[in-house]
Amino acid sequence: MCTDCLPAGRDPWLPDRLLRTERDLLMPLLRRTPEEAYELRTACPGWTARQVLAHCGAALVRIVEGRLEEGVFLPEANACDVAEREDWPLGRVLDELERGLTEAGPVIAGHEDGRLDAVALGEWVHAGDVREAFGEPGAYCGDALALALPLLSVTSRRRETPRLVGRLADHAGEVALGNEIEGRPPAVFDGDAATLIRIYAGRPLVRTRYALTGATEAELLIYR
Repeated sequence: MCTDCLPAGRDPWLPDRLLRTERDLLMPLLRRTPEEAYELRTACPGWTARQVLAHCGAALVRIVEGRLEEGVFLPEANACDVAEREDWPLGRVLDELERGLTEAGPVIAGHEDGRLDAVALGEWVHAGDVREAFGEPGAYCGDALALALPLLSVTSRRRETPRLVGRLADHAGEVALGNEIEGRPPAVFDGDAATLIRIYAGRPLVRTRYALTGATEAELLIYR
């Protein structure tokens, strides 16, 4: 791994702040949403909103309980976790998610290599998936964006994406993501923050408007 991809300057408590902020924003929405809405399909192929949230809670509680065996977050393992929760009452799925959002942050902070930081970011992205499925505003942006963007910066370096300067129409200042590559100028993104998140997370770009020069969308993916 290149030295620029290492967690230099990492804020170990940033994932915790993001998870707790998202808990306070998301859980009231989930608790008041009618149960039938949880069967709506999301941007995650094959998964309903309920299944996305079951995955989120399972992943976080695995971290809390230290059940991080090899291959734990691979698609096959994620599918097994979701299937295990298929017969759970919705309230139990939401309770597990709330526990994970509350308790996983300190455990993530304790991993000095930062390898679990991307999980916290992924939880926030999945919250966007659910908001979008529900037709709620704030998918992939909202009040927690100021915490998600610096975590995206760290994750994009660790995942060895090329350097990109984001000029966000709805966010003050520029954001720098990814790693510098000798002989290659930084890519430039012009658009809104939610679209930038969609690109890095591999979410659908239908109805978005942006300009990307110097890199392809495929090069910027952090979740494959």
